[in-house]
Amino acid sequence: MNPLDATKSGFLVCIAVCMFTYSFIYLKDILSEETNEKKINENIAECGFYPDELCSALFVGKTAAFKIGNFCQNTHQPKTLSCIETSCNCSMVLKTLHFITRPLSDEEGNFSLAYIITIHKELEMFVKLLRAIYMPQNIYCIHVDEKSPKDYKAAVQNIVNCFENIFISSKRENVVYAGFSRLQADINCMRDLVHSKIQWNYVINLCGQDYPIKTNKDIIQYIKSKWNGKNMTPGVVQPLHMKHRTQVSYREYVHSGVSYVYPTKNIKAKPPYNLTIYFGSAYYILTKEFVEFTLTDARAKDLLEWSRDTYSPDEHYWVTLNRLNEPYVFKDAPGATPNADWEGNIRAIKWKDQEGTIHKGCKGHYIRDICVYGLGDLQWIIESPHLFANKFEPATYPLVMDCLERRYRLKVLHQAEVPIEDHWRFQEENYFNMKLN
Repeated sequence: MNPLDATKSGFLVCIAVCMFTYSFIYLKDILSEETNEKKINENIAECGFYPDELCSALFVGKTAAFKIGNFCQNTHQPKTLSCIETSCNCSMVLKTLHFITRPLSDEEGNFSLAYIITIHKELEMFVKLLRAIYMPQNIYCIHVDEKSPKDYKAAVQNIVNCFENIFISSKRENVVYAGFSRLQADINCMRDLVHSKIQWNYVINLCGQDYPIKTNKDIIQYIKSKWNGKNMTPGVVQPLHMKHRTQVSYREYVHSGVSYVYPTKNIKAKPPYNLTIYFGSAYYILTKEFVEFTLTDARAKDLLEWSRDTYSPDEHYWVTLNRLNEPYVFKDAPGATPNADWEGNIRAIKWKDQEGTIHKGCKGHYIRDICVYGLGDLQWIIESPHLFANKFEPATYPLVMDCLERRYRLKVLHQAEVPIEDHWRFQEENYFNMKLN
């Protein structure tokens, strides 16, 4: 064989080896893709008509649903809500975010609620909460923590700009957990609300990790049936182990993104007017007349000023004003309920110290002794008599919010006494009819 023939033969062998190697790698990749696709299809099949079929099983406490649900919520990554991080025109905001645009009954149209919502993070959770409680006859004051990032504030403003009955608080606070600033944020919103052209009957305060259990219609009927003209501020006389909150002076610390409340060595003076201090929920449902009273009455103002350096004053201020039974001092407090206890089913919360008595444990995880709800908590939530529930983290447990949202909207539309518009529904087709009961 001459050198030229040898070179040709070697070249052909080289080409053959290269083609074989390339074909092997290509086929391997194809087979790998087919295997992965098969796995994904198997995952989808196991998750059924996601999420409705799983939600129905979770709501009735089927054990297998918890394990499958945890697997499926990781397999099915939730879609980011459109129009919350990018600007949309207002027509798109209303339709793509499924806001209800008309009163759903005459009863609701004639009874307006005011809402105060304090937020500082988790934009998508805020939008989920807002569209759940939104009705065009209501009014909403949003307090955005002054410490929040600029892009977060801008995104909230973009949503708010599309509604005449939603506004940002005219004065914003650097909110510190358990500090006076948290109470001041609510009062700032109250000052704006009482000057609103929209006439409202009651005000309800919420935070960004709340979600309703009962519909707008349910809430109105609950107020009318049991609390007509009265305020709801669940609480009791301040227990001994809580007295430190109002016996020594506390200060707020805010610096470089770190904030907290700390005690000083200064002993506080007695409460003004020798008032009995109560302890209760920071969450309330108050009549407009009572709100006007707290903003204008000199004695209410004195209690507010005295509370400025206390620990978590929002947990004693409202409940103390609403329990006043000294007729010579506060006989004119509208809607006061001096003999009420923990009455008023406002907020469903799983507290860690109530495990084994009020509830059977948190199926998610605890933060500051409050349960962040997991899939195993869904049955407990929907069976609760309360109006709202706290606390939710859709980034951690996305299926929890998916299930609650879909069930809640189905219930709202089921109660509607007007024709339902297509964009009010979360999905055009529902292959699995999630059960409400």
